[in-house]
Amino acid sequence: MIDANPARPPSPSRDPGKLSPGSYALLQRFIRTESGIVLDHDKQYMLESRLMTVLASPVAKSFGIQTLESLGDVVVRRAPVELVKQVLDAVTTNETFFFRDAPMFEALRTQLLPGMLKRLHRSRKLRIWSAAASSGQEAYSLAMLLRDLGSGATDAEILGTDLSTQVLDRAREGRYAQSEVSRGLPDAFLRKYFVSSGKAWQVCDEVRSMVRFEHLDLRRNIGKLGSFDLVLCRNVLIYFDTETKKQVISAIRPMLSSGGILTLGCAETIINLHDGFRREQIGSATFYTPSGSVPA
Repeated sequence: MIDANPARPPSPSRDPGKLSPGSYALLQRFIRTESGIVLDHDKQYMLESRLMTVLASPVAKSFGIQTLESLGDVVVRRAPVELVKQVLDAVTTNETFFFRDAPMFEALRTQLLPGMLKRLHRSRKLRIWSAAASSGQEAYSLAMLLRDLGSGATDAEILGTDLSTQVLDRAREGRYAQSEVSRGLPDAFLRKYFVSSGKAWQVCDEVRSMVRFEHLDLRRNIGKLGSFDLVLCRNVLIYFDTETKKQVISAIRPMLSSGGILTLGCAETIINLHDGFRREQIGSATFYTPSGSVPA
């Protein structure tokens, strides 16, 4: 049974918005165990600032938690579960926007996606995985490209996964503020694939029907998702240590179908992580195909 009041009483001499070195070290280990995210010693200020939003939450207040020191003490004991989820959501970096990395999306639009659709020729659905989907902009960008190529839910399916349940709820809703649709989204796509909804914009049903979202930890049993023709594992490996990076890439490799393609973030590379891929360059965009396969 969870203690109804698990927090330590706040120390009058300690800043409630600061963690002691010992508490920071405990949270570093906890976050690495639970998410794979590695926080260096110079990230304490960043962690403290993000945890302040959790400290102000109704859940923290209901348990009488008034300091980050008390919050850390409760969280490393993994109770209450809802508070643990909030901490992991706060730590996860969810920076994203529509059509992030224009050269990659241009290569997908002009060469890779048309080639994949032609190769499959309706023999089965094209399967795409957005492995760090965040609030859904990447997955919906892919769906819009496919719609513009004349494909729909009967031809292709897109899976978006993320560790953060909070951002996945936003992704499923498919509702974005003006500031979000103004970042990276072409005006033509806004007019074609969104519906004005008050002060926000709603992704249209035809696009949303092509995408589904699931909670997933990339370090655990991802092979259950099946095989994919395109995997976007972008801007997530940079937060892992080398062994976790190798683990994730090694698990993705057999999930790629014949002719399947993997793409990483601009600051990421597969060098020294796995020797079972061949690097492909299309314009200024980089893609990886399993060694011995032929790209679409």
